[in-house]
Amino acid sequence: MKAEKLRGIDVGELERQSQDAQEQLFRLRFQMGMGQHEGLKKYRGLRKDRARMLTVLKEKYAAGETAKPAAEEQKTEKKRRWRLGLRNARKRNEQKTSA
Repeated sequence: MKAEKLRGIDVGELERQSQDAQEQLFRLRFQMGMGQHEGLKKYRGLRKDRARMLTVLKEKYAAGETAKPAAEEQKTEKKRRWRLGLRNARKRNEQKTSA
């Protein structure tokens, strides 16, 4: 798929297509690991298409078309929870040692 065609697609659709491509790549990689080498050309093409999708998505995010991608927000939230849990664990340990 050409980059110009991808630029005409909205961000949500691009994210969905990128996720679908990732799943297809996983399946193809698994099949090739099992000895079915017919999909090598398809695998390479799909990998390039997904790279184009991600490039266009980055361009759109940089242009401010949308807020942070949902995946990045989830990572940030996960890190925040982890740090909070770590901080609480340290407090519990300090209370145990001082008591």
